[in-house]
Amino acid sequence: MVATLLFLGLGMQEVLFIALIVLLFFGGKKIPELMKGLGKGVRSFKDGMNGLEDEEDDKKETKKD
Repeated sequence: MVATLLFLGLGMQEVLFIALIVLLFFGGKKIPELMKGLGKGVRSFKDGMNGLEDEEDDKKETKKD
């Protein structure tokens, strides 16, 4: 049975290898900080996209009036 992930067709072995390299490169203490920063970045991106959608909706409503 071959386990593949939906992201770029990576298998479980490739994902584990990448995780090992990240662990060796950054160390165990830095990984939580990196994930926290990544989460903040994703949240900021989502908020920005929602803000753009809200602005577009406002523009559409003003054009209808």
